Amino acid sequence: MTNKDAFIAIDGITKIFEPQDRKQKAVKVIDNVSIDIEEGQFVVFLGPSGCGKTTLMRMVGGLETATSGEIRLAGERVTGPDRRKGMVFQAYSSFPWLTVYENIRFGLKYRDDVDKAEKERIARHYMGLVGLTDFAGFYVNRISGGMRQRVAIARTLAAGPDVLLMDEPFGALDAQTREFLQYQLLGINRSERKTVIFVTHDVEEAVFLADRIIMFSARPATIIEEVQVGDHIPGDRTLETKETQAFFHLRNHVLEAMRVQARRTEELERPVVA
Repeated sequence: MTNKDAFIAIDGITKIFEPQDRKQKAVKVIDNVSIDIEEGQFVVFLGPSGCGKTTLMRMVGGLETATSGEIRLAGERVTGPDRRKGMVFQAYSSFPWLTVYENIRFGLKYRDDVDKAEKERIARHYMGLVGLTDFAGFYVNRISGGMRQRVAIARTLAAGPDVLLMDEPFGALDAQTREFLQYQLLGINRSERKTVIFVTHDVEEAVFLADRIIMFSARPATIIEEVQVGDHIPGDRTLETKETQAFFHLRNHVLEAMRVQARRTEELERPVVA
């Protein structure tokens, strides 16, 4: 059971996918997972490919339903998507016929709690926060992939969500751009203090970004370990943090745990020879 007062309560979640072909077996992807997440916490879901971590995040966003168990946000049961939950995906989700500013401004389209002038101020605030003010008038198909992901993050933040859900948002980027955006995301989170659930299978990314890492097993996902990163790497993180002994030790510990689960995943997916 989870804490009923938790900001996000993931309570006894099990998810089973039923096949369209009745000759095939149902697949259990998540097995009785419970997690409490505090407001303002940056939580990383880490696990091997196909383990169910993205499915669980999508359930928090209201895009998937559980087979059993429930998820609550600020005490209210999650029954579908709404403005309280903002999502950033790996694919660049932007509108090519709109400029950078117009894309970010679009995030405020359904906000009726602020007037037009305040919407413009908010859009420009987040455009500046992600460092794109100089590109305000550029169409997004004329800027780099990394910039487009910054547009997506700014647009999502402008919508005013209570929780930011990020599904491998830097996975398609080159290593240098990825590292730059990781560092920028840390800065945004320090200033905005949003609750973040970030899905990745990249161990170094998880250790660098997270307040807390939830490590999942191979399918069906169960929690094998939780890590409070601040207990191992105190203080604010910078790019130099990745060169410290504390970072190396924690990364290697998490990496070994994930290697074990990756081997289990390979065994699960290995064809059965008659």
